Formats: sequence, C-alpha cells, structure tokens
Amino acid sequence: MPTTQYDLLIIGAGISGTALLYLAARYSDIERIGILEKYAAPAQVNTLSSNNSQTLHCGDIETNYSLDKALKVQQAARKLANYCLRQPDREHLIFKYPKMVLGVGETECAALRKRFDSLSPHYPALRLLEKQDIARIEPAVATGADGHLRPEPLLALGSTDEYTAVDFGAVSRSFLRQAQAVPGKQVDVHYNEPVTQIVIEDNGLRVDSGQACYRTRALVVCAGGHSLKLAQDLGYGLEYSCLPVAGSYYFTPQILNGKVYTVQNDKLPFAAIHGDPDVMVPGKTRFGPTALILPILERYNYRTLPDFLRVLRFDRRVAQVLWDLLKVRDIRHYMAKNLLFEVPVLRKGLFLRDVRKIVPALRYGDLSFARRFGGIRPQLIDKPNAKLLMGEAKIDTGRGAIFNMTPSPGGTSCLDNAEKDLRSLADFLGAAIDDAALAAELDAPGEPA
Repeated sequence: MPTTQYDLLIIGAGISGTALLYLAARYSDIERIGILEKYAAPAQVNTLSSNNSQTLHCGDIETNYSLDKALKVQQAARKLANYCLRQPDREHLIFKYPKMVLGVGETECAALRKRFDSLSPHYPALRLLEKQDIARIEPAVATGADGHLRPEPLLALGSTDEYTAVDFGAVSRSFLRQAQAVPGKQVDVHYNEPVTQIVIEDNGLRVDSGQACYRTRALVVCAGGHSLKLAQDLGYGLEYSCLPVAGSYYFTPQILNGKVYTVQNDKLPFAAIHGDPDVMVPGKTRFGPTALILPILERYNYRTLPDFLRVLRFDRRVAQVLWDLLKVRDIRHYMAKNLLFEVPVLRKGLFLRDVRKIVPALRYGDLSFARRFGGIRPQLIDKPNAKLLMGEAKIDTGRGAIFNMTPSPGGTSCLDNAEKDLRSLADFLGAAIDDAALAAELDAPGEPA
C-alpha cells in the first residue's frame, strides 16, 4: 500500500475542510497539505446546496443569538463575504436578497423592538420595518388571505441591500482551486477515499483509506457526525453522544423576494421556520426546515446507521437528556408534529398551517415536498452534564489532531473556524502565519474595487 507524508492532512472536503485547506495553503508556511474525501467530488453532504438553507448568517435576524454571539457571527460572515467578493466568479458564490425576521402579534413585535435597540448600533444596515414597510418589500407577507393588510400586529427587522445567500458548494470548490494554485506548495486532493482507521504513532498519525496509507504531523477531521466516530475510535470524545437532527423543506412558486425568518421559540432547540429563495432553483421559494431525529449520520444514506449506533453510546445519561427534552410541552408537541411532517398524506396540510404565519394566503396546492432536500446536523449530547449542546462542537486533542462536528452557524463560520484551527496547528507544528495578509484580505470591511 503506497504511503504519502504530509505536514497537515484534512479529512472531509466540505465547506469546513476546504476552508482550512485554503487558509493553510495561502496564509501559512505549512508546505505539504492533503485532503481526503470519501465521495467523488467535494461538498456532497451537508455543504451540498440542497442540504442547507444557503443563508449567510450575520446574527441580526437570528433571534436566538445573544448580542455577544451575534457580533461573533457577524465577524465570521464578514470573512466569508470578503473572500467571495474577491473572486472573479463571485456572482456564482454570493447573492443579494432582502432579508427580515418577522414578528407576529404584540409579544413578538415588542421583542423585536427591544432587539433592534440592542443591535442597531452594530448593524448600520438593519431597519425596523413596520407593516407598510413589510408590504413594500414582501407583499405576500403583509397581505392576508382576503387580499387586505393583515389585521394582527406585524413588525420586522431587516435590510434590503446586503449579501444574504451563499452557494456553499461552489465556495468549497473555489477554496480547492485557490489552494492548489498557491505556488511552492504541495496541495493534494484525494477523492473516493473513505477513512478506515486512524492510528497515533510516535511522530504523528497514520490514516488508512483502504486504497492508500497517509502519514501526517497534524490532522483535522471535518466530517460531521463521522468526526465524532473517528475521535472516539482514538479514545477522544467518549463523553459525547450524537443526536442527528434532519431537516426537510417544501417548495412553492416564487412568492417571496428574499429571506423571511420567524422569531425563535426559546423553548425549542431547533431552527424556526423560514422562507428562502433557492440559488439553484430559480422561480421557487423554499420553506423549512422541519426537524426530525433520524438514526443516521448522513441524510438519505442509511448505510451510516451502524456508525450512528456507535456514536449514540446510549446509556442512562443519554436517556435522561431525551426525557428532559420530552418533558417540555413545546418540545414534545414540536417533535410529534415534525414526525407527522414526514407522512406523505398528512404533511402538506400540517406544514401549511405553520407556513401561513409567513404567507397567510398560501394555498394547499402551492406546496410541494422538496424531495431529497435537507441535511443532518449532528447535535451533541454532553453526557457528564446531561445536556444537549447547542452551537459549535470541537475536540482539540492538543496533540496535533482536531475533530470538528458542528461548526456554528454552519457554513457561515467556515473561515472563522478554520482560522482557529490553523492557529492551533501552527503552534503545534511551529509554523508561521501571515497575519497581515490574512487580516487585509478577510477582515477588512467593504468590497474590493
């Protein structure tokens, strides 16, 4: 079996893995870098455009974010936007649509006014949108089924001239191209090579793919739920269990001009329903996601069931977390309803009730289930503390191996998360980072000329 030696090896060519590949190649003096991908092309799992909502999260319309988290997400989004806008094919990477978070009823409207007061000093483009403003930007949102303005209180926070959507799959491919174009670097991309085992050796790690053997001084795994499996195979992350949450979507004719989010229910650890233009399906609006716990690590790939059973590590502590979730009435009803969302005869009618919060005049015939759309988020359970972890999950062994499970929020944080990993790896490897170039190209505000 052939053996190749690397300074840094990355497992997983989705948005997270390719972002690290790009940063390491362009901004560090790490010379030999490789990336392994088990599929025949990059971005085939959660980074695939059909498996995510394609949203560039900035923290302003995500009502479950505190101000501190919102500002961190804003910084991460700026890095990704700056990268995209510097590329010659940027019109295929990043897109401008109006966006808003919609409040319906006095309670939600009051919460949004309070949120605006907190966020507006940090988000100069954010506007407080009254009912008439909403009607101008998103007529279908402000109009009731009778054709008149909706009678209930409406308020939104939003903007109309910002980049709000990203084709994360296209960005992954761009990262790969740019990394391989860096002169003086060995940057290898290996497809169709699923990892069979990782072995810790005296001077690094050995990664076997079944087709080849790779030795590396440092390793980063960006493989979703499989990252936890590979970490646990080495004895790390045994305190975690994995609860894969799948999301499904519905299409309608193009009824929204941009992205319309709804206020998050604080009692629900799942994303609130929203409507989005799909950058790959013109003429349609995509609504969702629903939330369903599935016993697999990749959506529509039931061959990952054995891997799920290995990372579930079911015991009384996992049972306690599940029981604590089910004891909450809102969560219990939400999970039951989302289970019914998967039943073909019932799902359209049930989903229609929820989506009419956004578009009251939407009809049953307007909805069609988006087949094979939607990914899986491997939500982790902290077993010693018996709680469901929300947000980023990372295992840094301190020995040159890092395992990323759920960068938060998804693709938006890819460069920010990759920069953290690169700095940790540079310390371990004794490598240097060109901080000035990185800051000038990714952190500088504004668009290139």
